[in-house]
Amino acid sequence: MKNLTIALMLTTIALIISAGCTQSSSPASPAAQATSLGGVAATSPGKFTDISAVQAKDLIATEKDLVIIDVSPYYDQGHLLGAISIPLAMLDTKIPSLDKTKTFLVYCHGDAPSIAGAQKLVDAGFPKVYRLAGNYAAWVNAGYPVEK
Repeated sequence: MKNLTIALMLTTIALIISAGCTQSSSPASPAAQATSLGGVAATSPGKFTDISAVQAKDLIATEKDLVIIDVSPYYDQGHLLGAISIPLAMLDTKIPSLDKTKTFLVYCHGDAPSIAGAQKLVDAGFPKVYRLAGNYAAWVNAGYPVEK
């Protein structure tokens, strides 16, 4: 009985940890339906904006000061071209070194971490923050290039 209890506890802990960066099927936030500017929704003060993979590709192509942040622990398994790895757990310590005048695109392999990462930037006063709705899977499913 003791071994079963320990096994159940370890399984529960593993599920909680792995759920932090797995794909979610949550619908896009209302921010994703914001007024479009050049194919990319405008950010609102104090908020980040969800954008589709197509819009993210357009943003990457047109925004010269774009910083792409992968907040997942799976960066080495594949990431968007030019993305930098700042796992969500490390983001608070890296925020002071980031340039608030730049535009940021945040993604992960799941909604909760990418939402949390984007919100951390907004809460720190970053005015131009976007989140890739559907995250890494949406990018890959759209057939866009990744690097490993």
